[in-house]
Amino acid sequence: MSAPLLEVRELAVHRGRTPVLDIPSLRVGPGEVLALIGPNGAGKSTLLLTLAALLKPAAGTLAFHGEVLDSEAKRQAYRRRVTMVFQDPLLFDTTVRENIAAGLRLHGVRAEERQQRVEATAAQFGIAELLDRSARHLSGGEAQRTALARAFALRPELLLLDEPFSALDPPTRGGLLEDLGRILADTGTSALLATHDQAEASRLASRLAVMKGGRILQAGDLQQVMNHPDDPFVAAFVGMETLLQCTVTAAVEGVLTLALAGHELIAVGDAEAGDSILVGIRPEHVTLSLQTDKTSSARNQLLGTVTKVIPWGPFHRVELDCGFDLSTWVTPQSLTELALAPGRPVVAAFKATAVHVVRKGHPGGEAAQT
Repeated sequence: MSAPLLEVRELAVHRGRTPVLDIPSLRVGPGEVLALIGPNGAGKSTLLLTLAALLKPAAGTLAFHGEVLDSEAKRQAYRRRVTMVFQDPLLFDTTVRENIAAGLRLHGVRAEERQQRVEATAAQFGIAELLDRSARHLSGGEAQRTALARAFALRPELLLLDEPFSALDPPTRGGLLEDLGRILADTGTSALLATHDQAEASRLASRLAVMKGGRILQAGDLQQVMNHPDDPFVAAFVGMETLLQCTVTAAVEGVLTLALAGHELIAVGDAEAGDSILVGIRPEHVTLSLQTDKTSSARNQLLGTVTKVIPWGPFHRVELDCGFDLSTWVTPQSLTELALAPGRPVVAAFKATAVHVVRKGHPGGEAAQT
């Protein structure tokens, strides 16, 4: 692993006497995009404000390029190399051109270079034709593109993004996410994105940190956290909709046989016979058919009945009763071809590798009980 661009150790932030952040460690590497996800009130914005050196921690250290920011002079120098973009664009009552140039003026960038940077970043974000328009006459998406262009014009070493897409409609959000992802990759800019939307995190980030109550419950590679959560809250928040309490009846070389509601499931994981474990299954890993397929590689094929069909963006979420609740997503085409509707009998299939051991022991009511 390369040396971190930014490193936090034993960070604590209080509001009055109440602790609001407790972060033992956090690292952001050069060129890395890290997404902080969690519900409202998880502490994401507070953490970003602290990392921007706009909020003073009660304890802990913040190091940039290995240098601890232990003086006001160091913190001021650091602030010039970090830029933050908020949910609300916070634009000045002037033109788009002047808004993009505002930070450059504060940094003392000369007029000629300032003009070049403004025009270049406006072109990157697709707002070159808006440079002379008043910020008061911008749509929400245009205003946020202006705010992002202003941030990138400063060529920050670290970009902090606090829910920058949450107020935008889906088409506008999708276009901006695509453009921002491309620009982050092209420029190699390191970034932290705070969001409650796992789809946004998946589009932009290579690493993920899930927050709750001012703490990071799990952090790691995006796919590792999404597909192998080690906490019931993390599992539910990253979209592992089916959580089930099972008993291991056999364990042979990492292949587990599980007892659940009169069914036998096959999983891959670390457990021993007799263990009580919590397992999770992501909905996109479950497929539906009208009959058992003996040639399929899916070792779990269960008879079930459709209980609900719910439109879910471009897909439909289908809830099943297989003796336990199981969720999956299907396309409109599959919905029609299988004639899926409440009461419809189906076969739900998923591989052993799709049954993830979230943790051993009893979850205390956080998962489906059998």
